[in-house]
Amino acid sequence: MMGDYAQQADIIALTLPVTYWDYLGWKDELAIPAFTERQRAYALSHGERQLFTPQAIVNGEPSPVRSDQAFLDRSLRTARQSWGLIVLVKATDQGDRITIDIGAGRGSGEVWLLPILRRHRTAVGHGENKGQVVDYVNKVRGMHKVGAWMGQAAHFELPRSLARSGHADNYVVMLQSGTLAHPARILGATKGPSF
Repeated sequence: MMGDYAQQADIIALTLPVTYWDYLGWKDELAIPAFTERQRAYALSHGERQLFTPQAIVNGEPSPVRSDQAFLDRSLRTARQSWGLIVLVKATDQGDRITIDIGAGRGSGEVWLLPILRRHRTAVGHGENKGQVVDYVNKVRGMHKVGAWMGQAAHFELPRSLARSGHADNYVVMLQSGTLAHPARILGATKGPSF
């Protein structure tokens, strides 16, 4: 399903692999503890006590456990109609720099650069998927805080090398309300120019 969503131009479909299944004896080589903490922060912010996978977060709003494409399609439609991305985010590569421009809007948030590994094939060594080969799409390889946004138009520049961490081959820029400890709605986002 993630592969299908990743092909749609108006969706930025990202995979944030977590570490809490490591005890099964197979560690996802691309899982990052910070993503487990991020999912925990979403759960706490919404009064949830349990972490689970697969879980979809649509525009910063967690949903129940789902691998049901019809359910996710409805969630995406609702997000577009009710609270779509409301702040313009633009990213441009300029040599060894990335230039980010955030439009004006209501509210506040944090600007994040997410290095992305577009495709990755991995063999699963243990657990319920043992022996399978999985093709992952758009795996996030880190989160770099670019700065704060306080409702006014903002401009940022940062080294292009930040977008290449973890063998990433592209990036996404995201404006999210709340904080790292209390993530909330995604206000705006864009893919890297060659995404």
